[in-house]
Amino acid sequence: MNWNELFQMQQRLDQRIQAEHGLEDADLFSKKVLALLVELGELANETRCFKFWSLKPAKEQQVILEEYVDGLHFILSLGLEKSLYYQGALGVENGPVDTTEQFQNVFSSVHLFQESPTQAHYEQLFTAFLQLGITLGFTELEIQEAYYKKNEVNHQRQEEGY
Repeated sequence: MNWNELFQMQQRLDQRIQAEHGLEDADLFSKKVLALLVELGELANETRCFKFWSLKPAKEQQVILEEYVDGLHFILSLGLEKSLYYQGALGVENGPVDTTEQFQNVFSSVHLFQESPTQAHYEQLFTAFLQLGITLGFTELEIQEAYYKKNEVNHQRQEEGY
């Protein structure tokens, strides 16, 4: 995956949002962390992986992928906020991982990064999130294409006064 391209795309979107909303000098780190946590909750809800009490199936993979890339937008944005970048590869681990456990790994990584926003903690967060994507059954190409589409939607939303 071309991480530099995704970071550049995210930076353009972030700059646009900040300019259009008068937030050029605002510290948005804590708001972005909360937004990421909300997106992760929405993603978990669509997978229904933790709903042991329900027989209702998960949403379609496309819906889950769209929710997943919402989280990717905020992870990229958090890195930009702290001038941190991920350079790793998607093939983190291919072994079977429990989806609920992987969500918990990502939540823990978000909190660790929030408390101490270092390069090491950012890479840990990014890696945990990518492992979640693998656990959910997504390929690198699917994630990248879905990111492109959602980034375009996010720009369109700005044009429409979202």
